[in-house]
Amino acid sequence: MPALLRARGFAVLPLLLATVLVASMFAFTPSAEAATRAQRVTKAFNIARAQMGDMYRYGAEGPNRFDCSGLVYFSYRRAGFTRMPRTSDAQARFTHRMKRSNMRKGDLVFFHNSGNVYHVGVYAGFSNGRRMIIHASKSGTPVKRDPIWTNSWFPGTMR
Repeated sequence: MPALLRARGFAVLPLLLATVLVASMFAFTPSAEAATRAQRVTKAFNIARAQMGDMYRYGAEGPNRFDCSGLVYFSYRRAGFTRMPRTSDAQARFTHRMKRSNMRKGDLVFFHNSGNVYHVGVYAGFSNGRRMIIHASKSGTPVKRDPIWTNSWFPGTMR
Protein backbone atom coordinates (compact mmCIF):
# COMPACT_ATOMS: atom_id res chain seq x y z
CA MET A 1 0.00 0.00 0.00
CA PRO A 2 1.35 3.46 -0.75
CA ALA A 3 2.76 5.34 2.17
CA LEU A 4 -0.01 7.92 1.79
CA LEU A 5 -2.60 5.28 2.80
CA ARG A 6 -0.62 4.16 5.87
CA ALA A 7 -0.59 5.93 9.14
CA ARG A 8 1.37 4.76 12.17
CA GLY A 9 1.52 1.15 11.10
CA PHE A 10 -2.10 0.45 10.04
CA ALA A 11 -3.96 0.87 6.78
CA VAL A 12 -6.08 4.01 6.48
CA LEU A 13 -8.15 2.69 3.55
CA PRO A 14 -10.05 0.03 5.55
CA LEU A 15 -10.76 2.62 8.24
CA LEU A 16 -12.02 5.06 5.62
CA LEU A 17 -14.25 2.40 4.04
CA ALA A 18 -15.70 1.44 7.43
CA THR A 19 -16.44 5.09 8.18
CA VAL A 20 -18.25 5.52 4.85
CA LEU A 21 -20.24 2.32 5.44
CA VAL A 22 -21.36 3.37 8.92
CA ALA A 23 -22.24 6.89 7.73
CA SER A 24 -24.31 5.49 4.85
CA MET A 25 -26.30 3.36 7.28
CA PHE A 26 -27.50 6.52 9.00
CA ALA A 27 -27.87 8.69 5.91
CA PHE A 28 -31.30 10.07 5.09
CA THR A 29 -31.79 8.91 1.53
CA PRO A 30 -33.89 10.95 -0.89
CA SER A 31 -36.46 8.16 -1.15
CA ALA A 32 -36.73 7.90 2.63
CA GLU A 33 -37.10 11.67 2.87
CA ALA A 34 -39.82 11.64 0.19
CA ALA A 35 -41.67 8.88 2.06
CA THR A 36 -41.48 10.85 5.29
CA ARG A 37 -42.73 13.99 3.54
CA ALA A 38 -45.63 12.04 2.00
CA GLN A 39 -46.53 10.72 5.46
CA ARG A 40 -46.50 14.26 6.85
CA VAL A 41 -48.75 15.46 4.00
CA THR A 42 -51.21 12.69 4.92
CA LYS A 43 -50.98 13.76 8.55
CA ALA A 44 -51.65 17.40 7.54
CA PHE A 45 -54.74 16.26 5.63
CA ASN A 46 -56.02 14.38 8.67
CA ILE A 47 -55.42 17.41 10.89
CA ALA A 48 -57.28 19.70 8.45
CA ARG A 49 -60.15 17.21 8.25
CA ALA A 50 -60.36 17.14 12.05
CA GLN A 51 -60.94 20.93 12.01
CA MET A 52 -64.16 20.59 10.01
CA GLY A 53 -66.89 22.42 11.89
CA ASP A 54 -64.55 25.02 13.39
CA MET A 55 -65.68 28.53 12.45
CA TYR A 56 -64.04 30.94 10.03
CA ARG A 57 -62.36 34.05 11.38
CA TYR A 58 -60.26 36.36 9.23
CA GLY A 59 -56.59 36.17 10.24
CA ALA A 60 -57.10 33.19 12.57
CA GLU A 61 -54.73 30.24 12.59
CA GLY A 62 -56.43 27.97 15.10
CA PRO A 63 -56.85 25.95 17.04
CA ASN A 64 -60.62 26.62 17.00
CA ARG A 65 -61.03 29.34 14.34
CA PHE A 66 -59.34 29.66 10.96
CA ASP A 67 -59.09 31.60 7.76
CA CYS A 68 -58.10 29.65 4.64
CA SER A 69 -54.33 30.01 4.92
CA GLY A 70 -54.50 29.73 8.70
CA LEU A 71 -56.03 26.26 8.31
CA VAL A 72 -53.18 25.20 6.00
CA TYR A 73 -50.58 26.81 8.26
CA PHE A 74 -52.00 25.10 11.37
CA SER A 75 -52.39 21.67 9.73
CA TYR A 76 -49.03 21.56 8.01
CA ARG A 77 -47.05 22.92 10.95
CA ARG A 78 -48.68 20.38 13.28
CA ALA A 79 -47.70 17.69 10.75
CA GLY A 80 -44.05 18.72 10.96
CA PHE A 81 -43.63 21.26 8.15
CA THR A 82 -42.15 23.89 10.43
CA ARG A 83 -41.26 26.34 7.65
CA MET A 84 -44.78 26.58 6.16
CA PRO A 85 -45.52 30.28 5.52
CA ARG A 86 -48.67 31.94 6.89
CA THR A 87 -50.38 33.52 3.86
CA SER A 88 -51.90 31.76 0.84
CA ASP A 89 -49.69 33.68 -1.60
CA ALA A 90 -46.52 32.76 0.31
CA GLN A 91 -47.73 29.16 0.64
CA ALA A 92 -48.23 29.01 -3.14
CA ARG A 93 -44.64 30.17 -3.69
CA PHE A 94 -43.35 27.73 -1.05
CA THR A 95 -44.92 24.56 -2.47
CA HIS A 96 -43.91 22.59 -5.55
CA ARG A 97 -46.30 22.98 -8.48
CA MET A 98 -47.59 19.79 -9.98
CA LYS A 99 -49.98 18.40 -12.58
CA ARG A 100 -53.61 18.19 -11.55
CA SER A 101 -53.61 14.52 -12.52
CA ASN A 102 -50.89 13.79 -9.92
CA MET A 103 -52.75 15.26 -6.94
CA ARG A 104 -53.29 13.24 -3.78
CA LYS A 105 -55.19 13.96 -0.62
CA GLY A 106 -53.36 16.57 1.41
CA ASP A 107 -51.93 18.47 -1.54
CA LEU A 108 -52.91 22.11 -1.74
CA VAL A 109 -55.24 23.91 -4.15
CA PHE A 110 -54.49 27.59 -4.80
CA PHE A 111 -57.17 29.83 -6.29
CA HIS A 112 -56.07 32.86 -8.28
CA ASN A 113 -57.23 35.81 -10.38
CA SER A 114 -54.96 38.00 -12.46
CA GLY A 115 -51.94 36.12 -11.11
CA ASN A 116 -52.77 36.75 -7.44
CA VAL A 117 -53.55 33.87 -5.11
CA TYR A 118 -56.64 34.71 -3.06
CA HIS A 119 -57.64 31.39 -1.48
CA VAL A 120 -56.20 27.99 -0.54
CA GLY A 121 -57.73 24.65 0.37
CA VAL A 122 -56.52 21.14 1.16
CA TYR A 123 -57.26 18.62 -1.58
CA ALA A 124 -59.70 15.95 -0.35
CA GLY A 125 -60.04 13.69 -3.40
CA PHE A 126 -62.96 13.11 -5.78
CA SER A 127 -66.65 12.86 -4.97
CA ASN A 128 -69.31 12.41 -7.64
CA GLY A 129 -66.76 13.18 -10.33
CA ARG A 130 -65.68 16.49 -8.79
CA ARG A 131 -62.47 17.44 -7.03
CA MET A 132 -63.11 18.35 -3.40
CA ILE A 133 -61.24 20.54 -0.92
CA ILE A 134 -61.35 21.16 2.80
CA HIS A 135 -61.21 24.89 3.43
CA ALA A 136 -62.19 27.82 5.59
CA SER A 137 -64.18 29.85 3.10
CA LYS A 138 -65.82 32.94 4.57
CA SER A 139 -67.19 34.62 7.66
CA GLY A 140 -70.11 32.83 9.27
CA THR A 141 -69.26 29.42 7.82
CA PRO A 142 -67.34 26.53 9.34
CA VAL A 143 -64.36 24.70 7.90
CA LYS A 144 -65.97 22.33 5.43
CA ARG A 145 -65.57 20.09 2.42
CA ASP A 146 -66.67 21.64 -0.89
CA PRO A 147 -66.24 20.96 -4.61
CA ILE A 148 -63.84 23.20 -6.51
CA TRP A 149 -66.04 25.90 -8.08
CA THR A 150 -63.77 27.41 -10.73
CA ASN A 151 -61.04 26.45 -13.15
CA SER A 152 -58.76 29.29 -11.96
CA TRP A 153 -56.63 27.22 -9.62
CA PHE A 154 -53.40 25.27 -9.53
CA PRO A 155 -52.14 22.49 -7.27
CA GLY A 156 -49.07 22.53 -5.09
CA THR A 157 -47.49 19.86 -2.94
CA MET A 158 -45.08 19.44 -0.07
CA ARG A 159 -44.39 15.80 -1.00
